[in-house]
Amino acid sequence: MLHTIDKILEEARQFKAESKDEIEQFRIKYLGKKGTLSELFRNFKELPVEEKKEVGQKINQLKQFISEKIESLLSGISEEYRGDLHQDLTLPGPPVSLGARHPISVVRNEIISIFGRLGYTISEGPEIEDDWHVFSSLNFPPEHPARDMQDTFFIEKDPDILLRTHTSSVQVRVMEKESLPIRTISPGRVFRNEAISARAHCIFHQVEGLYIDENVSFADLKQTLLYFAREIFGKQVEIRLRPSYFPFTEPSAEMDISCQICGGKGCNVCKYTGWLEILGCGMVDPNVLEFNGIDSKKYTGFAFGMGIERVAMLKYQVKDLRLYFENDIRFLEQFKAAY
Repeated sequence: MLHTIDKILEEARQFKAESKDEIEQFRIKYLGKKGTLSELFRNFKELPVEEKKEVGQKINQLKQFISEKIESLLSGISEEYRGDLHQDLTLPGPPVSLGARHPISVVRNEIISIFGRLGYTISEGPEIEDDWHVFSSLNFPPEHPARDMQDTFFIEKDPDILLRTHTSSVQVRVMEKESLPIRTISPGRVFRNEAISARAHCIFHQVEGLYIDENVSFADLKQTLLYFAREIFGKQVEIRLRPSYFPFTEPSAEMDISCQICGGKGCNVCKYTGWLEILGCGMVDPNVLEFNGIDSKKYTGFAFGMGIERVAMLKYQVKDLRLYFENDIRFLEQFKAAY
């Protein structure tokens, strides 16, 4: 057995390695559970008592030598690697993947910038609201069918506490606290109990605008929205206003823009009408002004609201709303050049 140990020791001395994988294989061969040293210890148990002392010492010396050999080999590879770096400090580092702003953030910031140039301030408010700020102060009487237009996530009853369904609640808080005239936009996240699909989601983002002053007219509203549409979609875009209904504005309208894909000629995206709906708007209902302590005989105003996802879909021709929420790197990387 002493001859076998000497032979193994000589093999270990002769071993050379050029990589960590080779060193690992060397370690497994000699020190692994089924390796050479384990086999020697099993055979050691069957030796006569008078031979065990000498053989045991030899086996321990062999184990110590192999362990030190492994450490020496690993150290040599590390030194060689560091030496390579010192030889050429101009070697390029590993590539770093740069992130990008989310397309919703890109469009949100662009909308804020456009209305900022018109003198609009930014106002924000809580996402968990009460019935007064979301419905009642905006001319939604109790049991009014208009409340069914928005499927609401209620948190408590008596009093009603809910997740806001629109950022109009922020406009109410502005009317309650700030002095006139008011010119503000309210970007934020809103919630509605809707089935998730390519065209709808239970969470989305809005920007709502409010302007209240003396002698504000529908013509002012139209010119403001035309300016906005051409700033964000291009100078060639046209708009049209269609009569609609909202409890908090009268008269009310839906605004369409000319289809950017077909140039207004008609395609499957615009359903061959040449127009795409983008936002709702109207003159602030006198009841809403009175509810919030504003003299409706002296002051008038207009309001508008748009979904940021909707604007982003039209601007970037994204056909599935769910892509905005999946955080797929392949999708998000396409917007690196958008800001």
